[in-house]
Amino acid sequence: MVNYVSAKIALNKFVHRIEQNGALFHVHYWGGMPKHYNNLVHKHSFFEAHYVLDGNGFYLDDNKTYPLQANTLFLSRPEVLHQITSEEGITVVYVAFELVESESSEEWIKMIDGVKGSSQVVVNINEDTTVALLWKSLLLEATKLQQPFYEENLTTLSYSLISSLIQTFAPASLTSNQRSIPETSSVVLNQVKLYIRDNLTDSLKLKEVSKQFHISERHLSRLFVTQLGMNYSDFIQHERIQKAATLLKTTDLTIKDIAEESGFVSVHHFTRVFRAIMRNPPGRFRSLYTNLKKTSFTDY
Repeated sequence: MVNYVSAKIALNKFVHRIEQNGALFHVHYWGGMPKHYNNLVHKHSFFEAHYVLDGNGFYLDDNKTYPLQANTLFLSRPEVLHQITSEEGITVVYVAFELVESESSEEWIKMIDGVKGSSQVVVNINEDTTVALLWKSLLLEATKLQQPFYEENLTTLSYSLISSLIQTFAPASLTSNQRSIPETSSVVLNQVKLYIRDNLTDSLKLKEVSKQFHISERHLSRLFVTQLGMNYSDFIQHERIQKAATLLKTTDLTIKDIAEESGFVSVHHFTRVFRAIMRNPPGRFRSLYTNLKKTSFTDY
């Protein structure tokens, strides 16, 4: 039997941000309880998916009550009041997540909106269904701390699980039309984003990058606006600032070297842009972070 405690500790430590195939998910927490009895009526601002492994109980959702048993899957939607009750206690695993819409494709946003409005919140499944096997595989993998590519495997499995959960509860009209998610455009955009992050020291002109991926400048520009909500140059500037902030916090490189590593043409330009976005010049940003590290987590 999987050690739920060690599995959820590992997942909470390593899997918070999942970015794949045109979607960015923020995971608030992972959970697992061998005996879950009752909780108060409450709501969240995010999704919370549950999988019952054993036991019996009831789930209250939006004033409707559903029976719970082994292999019941249920989804608490954002801003909907819900409650779990069980006299004998249920063995349950769960995950709380939300789609970061500003960094996800229109296809994913449409799918999530459909799930939010869906009337289907409880599904009884078989042990050998995809979502059940994925959840059990993820819990098992989470206990294998010494396995090669451990974090990468957890992230990939987590994406597959959350994607499967969403499609399980999405209206049939959406899943029948969205089987191709992610669409080719989302895949291309993801590849371009990875290319940009790996080549920030290059000029990364729109013309050069569009040629690299054999698409027109206009089409590439449109992908950034329609799927990320920002234009191409703004995305590059954002990535360069994020790279610079990471280097300021984690290295002793000079400001000049960090400007070069982040792809800025001069220290003056770097300082001006960094200050405008981060509200502090690079040197002060570094000192503030260093002081914070020194005053936090002491005597721990």
